[in-house]
Amino acid sequence: MSMKADPDWWQSMFDEVYLLTDARSVCDEEITHREVDLVCELLPMSAGHKILDLCGGHGRHSLELCARGFTGCTLLDYSEFLIDHARRSAAECNYPMACIRADARSTGVSSDSFDHVLIMGNSLGYILEPKADREILAEAKRVLRSDGWLLVDVTDGTAVKDSFNPTAWHEIGTDTVVCRQRRLEGDTLYAREVVLSKEKGLIRDCTYGIRLYDAQTVNALLEDAGFRRIKIHTDFSPHRYEGDYGFMNHRMIAAGQKPQMP
Repeated sequence: MSMKADPDWWQSMFDEVYLLTDARSVCDEEITHREVDLVCELLPMSAGHKILDLCGGHGRHSLELCARGFTGCTLLDYSEFLIDHARRSAAECNYPMACIRADARSTGVSSDSFDHVLIMGNSLGYILEPKADREILAEAKRVLRSDGWLLVDVTDGTAVKDSFNPTAWHEIGTDTVVCRQRRLEGDTLYAREVVLSKEKGLIRDCTYGIRLYDAQTVNALLEDAGFRRIKIHTDFSPHRYEGDYGFMNHRMIAAGQKPQMP
């Protein structure tokens, strides 16, 4: 059975329902803490550095960095709902975090502005046009200063294929059920997600597609974008327990440096 996804699904799916269905990964403070621990371990970060959290959703990583004393965080995401959510959270904590709503392929941010760019939470591969991820990485390189670092966190495509589960479901509280039916077509994962309320009925029924990467293709993608000193880590999972977390428990971390300009 073939699945068809709206190519622009990513423009509307990241809303309050997303924060509900993916709460086990994106609303868990302990998981975010572990992920930021790894970022701080892999990148030469200082408290005064300028950091762009690209495709950063509701800002969980930027907020955690602010809590650790990093004063130069900027969050950028396409979702108006998630950006507004992040603004409120930053204001409540009195964090000096800038929030920008923009397309990651064309941010409008000045060139050579940041010491580090983070692309966390498997945010590559959502736009199914083959050139889209290359455009995102080119934009990340443009806004980085010379010798600045990029860190990309994506699903480990090899691990996903090795343990592929075509169906999954989980309950949220006593009312909500999330059901996912999946299909692999080459290096693209298609999933139909149905979210049901036992009290109110259907909440969401949508199909999306995500391009999967293995270590070799991620390395080539960063090399083609002009990054050097690339290192790939394929053994990271922020979840303490085995389970189907929408593949967020199979993670690959890639770090690369923008060369110094002559």
